[in-house]
Amino acid sequence: MKCIVTGGAGFIGSNLALHLENEGHEVIVIDNFSSASRNNLKGFKGRIVEQDVSELSEFNEKVEVIFHQAAITDPRYPDDEETIHQNVKGFKNIIKLAKKNNARLIYASSASMYGNGPSPQKENQEKDILSAYAKSKLMMDEITEREMSAMHIVGLRYFNVFGPHEAHKGRPASMIYHLAKQIKAGKNPKIFRMGEQRRDHIHVKDCVEANIKALSGRPGIYNIGTGVATSFNQVVQYINEGLGTNLEPEYIDNPYEGTYQNHTQADITKAKQGLDFSSQYPIKDAIAEYVKKIE
Repeated sequence: MKCIVTGGAGFIGSNLALHLENEGHEVIVIDNFSSASRNNLKGFKGRIVEQDVSELSEFNEKVEVIFHQAAITDPRYPDDEETIHQNVKGFKNIIKLAKKNNARLIYASSASMYGNGPSPQKENQEKDILSAYAKSKLMMDEITEREMSAMHIVGLRYFNVFGPHEAHKGRPASMIYHLAKQIKAGKNPKIFRMGEQRRDHIHVKDCVEANIKALSGRPGIYNIGTGVATSFNQVVQYINEGLGTNLEPEYIDNPYEGTYQNHTQADITKAKQGLDFSSQYPIKDAIAEYVKKIE
């Protein structure tokens, strides 16, 4: 198939673009490179269009699928208005392009919209918006609900993704990345006291697979997580085991109290039924494999 990956030089986008190309598909990457890294596309042979999807000009090539990953993804980005404007306008532009091509549209939503709502989080539960990023993703999902009867559109509410190609993200990179960096530098890893906040950590390879499953799945919005919540104390233990180290965590105060998600855990019932998707990478094994490669 011929497809577009927006945000294709970013974290999930680059993993997806390289996987699709490796499977023999023709891939066009659209990215403005404002926060992405060209190094993420090392070995990519397809075409790269350097453009911001929120200002997308006429695109006349016929494509069959659009994987829309482009967004301002930092939940603490300093300009709330810009986050909402770029993410929502970019999404509307991509919907127009998909309709014009009669193309299937798979896009990145986010579990951030659940905030500190009850766990495990279900797709239809009341939302708890703690950031402009979460608000923008909820607005995108609301647009999807209106468009679903007219096109093949699937929203993937990623939980806490980690894995290769996330280093360029800096501060918003996964806690697994940051904690592993600290431990590899011989430092005690810093976590918010007392380390019992829990996250549904999912490897990026699982997210790539969810995008592929969404091509033949039922249109809709789905949680993409493992269904397992792991405490940061446990994450530190897994990293130590993976690296053969034994550095104890250093507990610090949480400066984001009130806007910080304390427990994320996906109810993955709907994804199993509608996409035939479930995580294939247990967190302990995935962490052990990943942290050895972090520089």
